[in-house]
Amino acid sequence: MRYIRPLVQTDAARPEGALVLAGGWCWFDRVEVLGRGVGPEVLPVAELSAEELAPLTAPRAPVAGLAMDAPRIMAILNITPDSFSDGGRFDGAGAAVAEGVALDGVADLLDIGGESTRPGAVEVPVAEEISRVVPVVEGLRAAGVRAAISLDTRKAAVAYAGLKAGGAMINDVSAMLFDPKMAEVAGRTDAAICLMHAQGAPETMQDDPRYTDVLLDVYDHLAERIEAATRYGIRRERIVIDPGIGFGKTMEHNLALLGRLSLFHSLGCPVLLGVSRKGFIGKIGGAEVAAERMPGSLALAVLAAGQGVQLLRVHDARETRQGLRLASAQWGM
Repeated sequence: MRYIRPLVQTDAARPEGALVLAGGWCWFDRVEVLGRGVGPEVLPVAELSAEELAPLTAPRAPVAGLAMDAPRIMAILNITPDSFSDGGRFDGAGAAVAEGVALDGVADLLDIGGESTRPGAVEVPVAEEISRVVPVVEGLRAAGVRAAISLDTRKAAVAYAGLKAGGAMINDVSAMLFDPKMAEVAGRTDAAICLMHAQGAPETMQDDPRYTDVLLDVYDHLAERIEAATRYGIRRERIVIDPGIGFGKTMEHNLALLGRLSLFHSLGCPVLLGVSRKGFIGKIGGAEVAAERMPGSLALAVLAAGQGVQLLRVHDARETRQGLRLASAQWGM
């Protein structure tokens, strides 16, 4: 099997014959062809088949009502006492709603989470998770917040309750493998769903993660989950994919995925990246405390946007918005 990675550019000097990536703001005229057991090869786009080019050039459908023609910011709003970076900060509906109102107009989406999935986190009972999430979603909608609302949950009952309350997207870190009913819920609604790669459960995922080839293994897993979703009646244009940085991956695995991030555009779905404040940023950047990792998080967000990543899940939405404005001005957006 050939894996096709577009060599993405944003430069103003665009050669004749270059193709627009996914209907967005980037272009490419060459690709890197990868395969298992063979070395990489760089080819001009003219040497690819129409079938190989189609998922790279097809414009992406809107996600939760948001056009995918510019990088979109998904602000993290955790209603948990134990999330790795902001646990306890919004431990209550009132504080969370106030923060969501303040972020409206800065963030394009608000990702509401009632259960931590940090390494070592333990599962939260369904009823408790619903009691954390639903009042916040209802409060945001009652306050007139215009940003789309995403539900960061692995559980079908939580997703269903959140969608009824006003959510527009499910962000499932298990790619519908934790709760078999999640596919049923997503299949009978019009909600977008993000399918993320993770190796193992949060309790043990960082114990000893191993891969044959992390880039291609993650790609194949996401391709399988997309096909599984379509079998449940979830239209492909409603699916977002996430390589799952830090979920059952070492620092070396994370860097390998980030180094060839544009490969995931070949899946034909919008790409979401969540690297904000994660541990490897602290190790490389010299920031032991998670709250001090904004500069490294911002750097990776802008680099990802320069690779055509459509959705950026971040703690620091205001700083990320400023960074993207500067990058977009340079890219002529």
